Amino acid sequence: MNAYPTILHVDMDAYYASVEQRDRPELRGKPVIVGGIKGRGVVSAASYEARKFGVHSAMPISTARRLCPQGVYLPVRMSRYAEISRQIRVIFLSFTPLVEPLSLDEAFLDVRGCEGIFGPTPEIGRQIKQRIHAETGLIASVGIAPNKYLAKLASDLGKPDGFVVLEPDKVTEFLAPLPVSRIWGVGAKGEKRLHDMGIRTIGQIAAIPEKVLSDRFGEMGRHIWNLANGIDDRTVVPDREAKSVSTETTFARDIGDRSILRIWLLDLVDHLASRLRHEGLWARTIDLKIRSSDFRTVTRSTTLAEATNATNVIWKSAAELFERSLTSELMPVRLLGVGATKLTREPIVQRNLFEDHRQELQEGLDQTIDTIRAQFGTASIQRGVLLNRPSEPDEDQLS
Repeated sequence: MNAYPTILHVDMDAYYASVEQRDRPELRGKPVIVGGIKGRGVVSAASYEARKFGVHSAMPISTARRLCPQGVYLPVRMSRYAEISRQIRVIFLSFTPLVEPLSLDEAFLDVRGCEGIFGPTPEIGRQIKQRIHAETGLIASVGIAPNKYLAKLASDLGKPDGFVVLEPDKVTEFLAPLPVSRIWGVGAKGEKRLHDMGIRTIGQIAAIPEKVLSDRFGEMGRHIWNLANGIDDRTVVPDREAKSVSTETTFARDIGDRSILRIWLLDLVDHLASRLRHEGLWARTIDLKIRSSDFRTVTRSTTLAEATNATNVIWKSAAELFERSLTSELMPVRLLGVGATKLTREPIVQRNLFEDHRQELQEGLDQTIDTIRAQFGTASIQRGVLLNRPSEPDEDQLS
């Protein structure tokens, strides 16, 4: 039996802003805000210097400017962030093939069986941190724990520049004092409902019978109870072995504005399509996942006429699902995700003899962008659909 758990969660600190500070050393130590900079759009990332002023992701840019007028405001350079993300992933894969990317700036790793080559799990985690810093100049926080939930929680609590090893016999002690909001899926409404029950800490949840929560909250109650007791049986699934590929984000603060949520959905779709092409996969089904602040999770799917990994096709399907699925009852939103299933490596494409070739041109554009990003790291290439930022929401539309 291993002396240490083998699941790692590696999360880059203030990733977009840190890349900008790396590329422009004169910005180091200054409050850097990345996002829509012309009065339209939201904050995509804020450096830790900016966070001291109360600036956070998903905040309207106008609010950020009021809180931090001396900040340096920069546009999103998604291709640059993707380029460096690929460098980081190469580092991960040099330690273990069991790498499950969650987004450009975070991933789960399972290093079981690798200890004989690289040493104990904590040593592997330290080597990964050191190599990321040496090869990219960026800082990563690492959480090591018996399962995914605990590893992510450990990395989050250690930020910035964190390194937390959670051993199995310390799990109960580690979780007990944490607020209930630290459980995946517990948003503002869920937190209030638990508070109304007199429950404020994870330890209090773990101490009550599971049936109490399942009777009150249904399946989500069982989910909450399991996590409160450190139970999470999900495995690390590499893209190449996955029956599905997905990406999602849990917002630091629940979002109650559709236009802001569409911006996040656009970024998620771009990342998902890029991953599919990188792995040589095509998908027949596109999935949308929305979780409200009061535990409700809605998943919707649509099956395409033919398998695809084209960004614009996936975006069209995801956007249609989004418009049909996001009802007022689900607002504000805690989590948003998009996925692809019914994957294949040999797509059967049935072309209409008289169809136009716009889709073929779009697929060619995707391939060209991917090639340029991979070979040259061109930061100036940006998908036009991601430039269509919605009008800026009012400040009180953020929940």
